[in-house]
Amino acid sequence: MDEKRKNELFRRAARLALKARPSPNPRVGAVFARGGRIIGEGFHARAGEDHAEIAALKAAGAGARGSDLVVTLEPCPAWGRTPPCADALIAAGVRRVYVGCLDPNPAVAGGGIKRLRDAGIEVRLEEAQGAAGRLCGALIEEWRAFITTGLPFVRIKAAISLDGKMAAAGGDSQWISCAASRRRAHGMRARHDAVMVGIGTVLRDDPLLTVRDFPWKGPPPARIIVDTHLRTPPSSRLVATCREAPTLIAYGDGNGRELERKGVELIRCAVDGKTGRVDLKRLLEKLARRSLTSILVEGGSALITSLVEQSLADALTLFIAPLLVGGRSAVPLLAGRDIARISDAARLEDVRVRRSGDDVMLEGRLVAAKK
Repeated sequence: MDEKRKNELFRRAARLALKARPSPNPRVGAVFARGGRIIGEGFHARAGEDHAEIAALKAAGAGARGSDLVVTLEPCPAWGRTPPCADALIAAGVRRVYVGCLDPNPAVAGGGIKRLRDAGIEVRLEEAQGAAGRLCGALIEEWRAFITTGLPFVRIKAAISLDGKMAAAGGDSQWISCAASRRRAHGMRARHDAVMVGIGTVLRDDPLLTVRDFPWKGPPPARIIVDTHLRTPPSSRLVATCREAPTLIAYGDGNGRELERKGVELIRCAVDGKTGRVDLKRLLEKLARRSLTSILVEGGSALITSLVEQSLADALTLFIAPLLVGGRSAVPLLAGRDIARISDAARLEDVRVRRSGDDVMLEGRLVAAKK
């Protein structure tokens, strides 16, 4: 298969993978081809159901024998909730397998590829080279963090002005970002297991945190409120819609009986002795045990600051609008402690920049600040 067609098929497999959020499993897409022509394809739709390779095998049928498979992640070599995909590919008589990236689980990595090669199947790994490897690595960015650290992948998403403000002095923030950026933000919600905000955002904006302006047929993300003293109003829109999408409140103290009657789930957390707020590390540990592998944090400034200062955020997406808000009382993206030197600052790596309507969309991996 030539390089151009191979990359086209990897892009196709990646688009298939993005149709689902099969947590706590990774997103995977697979395409069978013969002579470069697609004969079957599939994706992993839900944990406990067919993996992408099996779904694609069923679509290809007998045509899979002697064909090529393009798959975004290494086929599994062992039993989990489903049989090993590597064995199914061997039994189907697949000729060649193009693998986007290795399974990051140290107990598994390389095992599927070895099983295939031992059976005489040619395997080509793309992870260390080219666009296909980068594309497939990005697909499992969140799952890689979850499986290697035991904590959810945390992405901070915020809309800011050119001078770094999230809201005007009176708290107004609608709308800093343009319509195109807000549509992208809804897509980001769909692709994360949960959306998290602090109580300040709930009291100020009364948000819904649902996926609306984006074509999504999967389950809604859970909505998490970090609310140390249980100040969430029972009349808020999050509470009013809590039976439509899972709604959790992480708290330290307070009476939540009315919230529970309405259908909200309360998560009792330890309180950080330094901040007097919910211990965020312990909260993330609790969320990981619930198989929430990725969290999109949408505010406010206090929650974002705490996550950055405690090195609990993995990535940052900023929508930078062509606005200058000004004023010392306007709400900044980050507050918190002062640093003595620029070299002590948190920084972004693997930075990507693109246009989003009238805004600039900036993304990168967060590297912790020195303490």
